[in-house]
Amino acid sequence: MTTGRVEPDEVAAARPVVRVGAPTERRNPHSLDLDLMSTREVLTVINEADRRVPGAVAAVLDEIAETVDLAVAALRGGHRVHYFGAGTSGRLGVLDAAELAPTFNSPRHWFCAHLAGGPEAMWRAVEDAEDDERTGAAEATDCVRPGDLVVGLAASGRTPYVLGALAASRAQGAATVLLCANPEADAASSVDVFIGVDTGPEVVTGSTRMKAGTAQKLVLNTFSTAVMVRLGRVYSNLMIDMVATNAKLRGRMISILMEATGCAEEVCQAVLHEADGDLKTALVSLVSGAEVAAARAALARSADQVRGALALLAS
Repeated sequence: MTTGRVEPDEVAAARPVVRVGAPTERRNPHSLDLDLMSTREVLTVINEADRRVPGAVAAVLDEIAETVDLAVAALRGGHRVHYFGAGTSGRLGVLDAAELAPTFNSPRHWFCAHLAGGPEAMWRAVEDAEDDERTGAAEATDCVRPGDLVVGLAASGRTPYVLGALAASRAQGAATVLLCANPEADAASSVDVFIGVDTGPEVVTGSTRMKAGTAQKLVLNTFSTAVMVRLGRVYSNLMIDMVATNAKLRGRMISILMEATGCAEEVCQAVLHEADGDLKTALVSLVSGAEVAAARAALARSADQVRGALALLAS
């Protein structure tokens, strides 16, 4: 008797299958005997493969620079930067966005990370989430606004969730970027900036948490750090927008002031205390020689930019 109940093997057979031709899906000739190697040999093969990554990232610095400029323009205009990704790529986007507020005290709404399958997908694969182009488009339509920057993260360059989000974001009037490990991705022509990092086949075939993931983390770290530098959240090479939430960070504030000004520790502590713990105000006061109140006023007149405040006080 037919019950109409669909058996698990029938469900599996009915699901779509896509064979991806991205470089990350090809066999790596240097790791064909990986399971027969000693532990030390396995580590050596992985390490030698990883050496390719910095050079691959160096080859796309012009494209990363374009993306930085788009992000700076968006944020200065009161807009946002969005990351849309799935799997490893999406998780690395979440990580990069999450680290910016603690590191640079940037407003939490500046960088928004969207992961196929939602928060649950940080810990486990959510079935078919990355294949859902309509969900990606719907999420972008809900949250992306004209003037925003949207960065799609997809190792293969073809993830439907990501491409759906990018297409909807373009329709919303946002600038779009695709970051992937497939320099020949078909979607390259449909975004404002295409960053195709050529990391080649993975040591474990298709495991994009390896070289492709390492390259993506390098690109995202480079991109977001440069954005913070361009927005004045770094003075020289020192973090100056940090918030001291523990003893280590309070000590780092004093070290930053000493490094930036050459003043003695006790002087830096006194001025930082007078500035109510505001590192930027103390820095401007110490570098310019101005009173704390004057330093605070100069920062307010220069949109909280240290270099601008110093120029005002010097004029």
